[in-house]
Amino acid sequence: MFRMWVKIWKDTRMIENTVICRDEQDTRTHKVFHALEDACHEYNYGIPIWLDKNIREFKESSKTRFYQDNFIDPIEFDYMELHIIEED
Repeated sequence: MFRMWVKIWKDTRMIENTVICRDEQDTRTHKVFHALEDACHEYNYGIPIWLDKNIREFKESSKTRFYQDNFIDPIEFDYMELHIIEED
């Protein structure tokens, strides 16, 4: 089972969060991308762009934050945080 916790932060408060579970046999990268898409569709947000900083953070700690510069459209929150909480 693959589980990713997606948190939305505004003014130092977590305003939304969800855990996306994926149970398919796929690469870790594909699971992360699919889980992120699922979370963005759930909240009706655009899908963020992965910058070099995000890739580096995610490789090091299985966690990263997406700020306004990761999104094409304006966002109504400070940042979106991804965190892998379980991998098979």
